[in-house]
Amino acid sequence: MKARVVVTLKSGILDPQGKAIEGALKSLGVNGIASVRQGKVFDIEIEGADRAAAAAALKSAAEKLLANTVIENYRVEVGE
Repeated sequence: MKARVVVTLKSGILDPQGKAIEGALKSLGVNGIASVRQGKVFDIEIEGADRAAAAAALKSAAEKLLANTVIENYRVEVGE
């Protein structure tokens, strides 16, 4: 089973890397960029688990390792 954990900074947390990307896009001539926030994506393959168990395991992994929950939000997506 394939799953994805998406980690993003909480609103109000400064994102210097996002600002640098925003500036680079503008300098490359990409028009219409209002702002950029960067994050992390983890594509994970899980063996032998049902969707509910997989989601629970990934939520635990996100809270313990993948995300710093003080400054980051995360979203768990479990596929078929």
